[in-house]
Amino acid sequence: MCGIIGIVSPHEVAARLYDGLTVLQHRGQDAAGIATSNGQQLRVEKGNGLVSDVFDESRMLLLKGEIGIAHCRYPTAGSEGSDEAQPFYVNSPYGIALAHNGNLINTEALRREVFEQDRRSVNTQSDSEVLLNVFAHELASQPQLDAEAAFTAVKGVMQRARGGYAVLCMVMGLGLVAFRDPNGIRPLVLGKRSTPDGDEYALASESVALDLTGFERVRDIEPGEAVVITQDRQLHARIVADNILPRPCIFEHVYFARPDSMIDNISVHKARMRMGVALGEKILRERPDHDIDTVIPIPDTSRDAALELANVLGVKYREGFIKNRYVGRTFIMPGQEARAKSVRRKLNPIPLEFRNRVVLLVDDSIVRGTTSHQIVQMAREAGAKKVYLASAAPPVRYPNIYGIDMPTAEELIAHGRSVAEVEKLIGCDWLIYQDLQDLETAVAGPKHPGMKFDTSCFSGEYVTGVADGYFESLKAQRSDAAKEKRRS
Repeated sequence: MCGIIGIVSPHEVAARLYDGLTVLQHRGQDAAGIATSNGQQLRVEKGNGLVSDVFDESRMLLLKGEIGIAHCRYPTAGSEGSDEAQPFYVNSPYGIALAHNGNLINTEALRREVFEQDRRSVNTQSDSEVLLNVFAHELASQPQLDAEAAFTAVKGVMQRARGGYAVLCMVMGLGLVAFRDPNGIRPLVLGKRSTPDGDEYALASESVALDLTGFERVRDIEPGEAVVITQDRQLHARIVADNILPRPCIFEHVYFARPDSMIDNISVHKARMRMGVALGEKILRERPDHDIDTVIPIPDTSRDAALELANVLGVKYREGFIKNRYVGRTFIMPGQEARAKSVRRKLNPIPLEFRNRVVLLVDDSIVRGTTSHQIVQMAREAGAKKVYLASAAPPVRYPNIYGIDMPTAEELIAHGRSVAEVEKLIGCDWLIYQDLQDLETAVAGPKHPGMKFDTSCFSGEYVTGVADGYFESLKAQRSDAAKEKRRS
């Protein structure tokens, strides 16, 4: 999962791109980059680390221009070195910079095509650089450079690339090109702002980035849609994909997105509140005579669900863990050892909220189980009589192949195990999961009844289909063991 933002303006954009990246930092902490253009020159500055670590005043002063794109990286494909930081750039045709959120599932086939058929070289293991070269080749095949050419090029990309992707491309001589995969798996939202010098536009992974940079959210980019914003800030939009089947990623609402964001016209905050209501109702069905004294969220993303769950149960909601704000999100940290060490540094219990109580801990999801096991033990050490654990999401049993780092089934605690077996491994007195249908209903809400999502990590159903041998290849590239081997 990564964060992307692009702006086309009559004014310099670098500072606002930086601001936008800071509120998308939760989507990726591995690397950050910004590319800008003043119509004559295209400049790229990027590096490993947080946004504030990568960019200082001297670097920001180099980023001149009224058009720009920015990216914060969370590695799912490729290695973790600085050469994988985005945006990527090619100088032919015209000069193109690209930033990508998502994951292609036919990267290796495309890599061969790019070299053998398109006669282009890919220098990294990143699927984003492959995607850039596919787009560059398709655009170079057009007789002229205009919005129509960009639409045709994006259509060609969508015919060749499979997976989940939201993409921003800055094209010298044209402007900004954005597109979203035919299933709309990865999010992308359009914003607009009126100024005395004319309208300006922004596109971002989440609407919160538009809020901070002063743009009004207009709408989500549709699955299979391409948007072109020219240098003179004229907006063109068209559905270019042939086979559209909307399946936005439900895990955005479960965990990744900020609660103050709107994704696919759904409030993340309200979706999580509805998850808590549904989970509370399930607890009452299964244990109407429960002995829960206190509901305690595992900060931060479970707070909305936990509060509503407590209201449904009619028990106290309490903050029982204090979070160290200077430790990153453990789920997106590379390597099992790094994740395990970070849990204790990240959270510290308040003993008064646990002592002699039956506590229900609420988490947004349980993936590898490392964090859950340690937090349950922390609650016991703080004096809890019993520790129950509720997950606002169903059991994560299958790899996510569209841009979230759930690479191998063997690393998922619920894969091939019953709830009782997972409960024993985590060490809690009772474990309860959300039902998948309840989760989909909660996220869709009353305004989108029957809406379907990508739930592949829960259901094992992949809307794009999966080629034979793909999961074995994925394991060799993205498992914790493979990542550790590359680092050593």
